[in-house]
Amino acid sequence: MTEEQKSEITGLRAAGDGYTVIARKMGLPRDTVRSFCRRNGLAGETAAGKEGAAGCPEDGFCRECGKVLRQPEGMKKRVFCSRECREKWWHGHPDQIRQRAVYSFTCAGCGQPFTAYGNAGRKYCSHECYIRTRFKGGGGDE
Repeated sequence: MTEEQKSEITGLRAAGDGYTVIARKMGLPRDTVRSFCRRNGLAGETAAGKEGAAGCPEDGFCRECGKVLRQPEGMKKRVFCSRECREKWWHGHPDQIRQRAVYSFTCAGCGQPFTAYGNAGRKYCSHECYIRTRFKGGGGDE
């Protein structure tokens, strides 16, 4: 890598460009740009501070804290740097949870409508309704 390329990378990082953008502009591999930036203290903070960068898993940043993620070879892409960040993000964004297995039923015991998550075979709204119907209201000591 020439000195001109090094100074250009430094300037582009200062302007807020990410590794991929710089690599495309200069015709270099992204990993070359990234390793240069890490060696010279230009890693992470400029691109993480850029609007929208911290929320994109394609960019390689944690959705919650914006840290650079190391993607393990041959495994599913990481979106969070740790379990704590994952839990904090999901607790802060409950509206983005897609619960696809929500089923609606009518209770066989009391006749009230109810919903259940993840169980398509429910018959009763609660354990109490099940016991009341199954044992005809008896407590077993009669």
